[in-house]
Amino acid sequence: MTDTPKSPDTPERPDAPASPDQPETGPTKAQPARRARWGARTRIAVASLAFTAMMFLFVFPTRSYLAQQRQVGRARHAVEVLKAQNAELARQAKQLQTPSEIERLAREQFNMVLPGEQAYNVVQTPTGSSATTTTTVP
Repeated sequence: MTDTPKSPDTPERPDAPASPDQPETGPTKAQPARRARWGARTRIAVASLAFTAMMFLFVFPTRSYLAQQRQVGRARHAVEVLKAQNAELARQAKQLQTPSEIERLAREQFNMVLPGEQAYNVVQTPTGSSATTTTTVP
């Protein structure tokens, strides 16, 4: 056997291939694969941990985002309704400044008349009583 000088690229592990030309063999009985060391409980625990991490990273923030979007939609609708009401009130305020509207409201709500006019109040009679009167002319 000849000793070959070891280069820095050559691994120092005894189970590693001596040169890159030699194919690497699988694990031996003395060194089982790492995955085989994990038991079923460990795999379940790791999978549960990964699932929980996914829930915290994706599902819960998405749920919060969707709830916020619904809330924003409701707020936008409320703003649109308020803008429509504001526009209607502005139109009514402008109309109340006209002389004809002022006169109409004074007549309806306060029974006011212009000077020289006579006001008449028409009273309805209760149902069931006769409101007709007869007079005889000689």
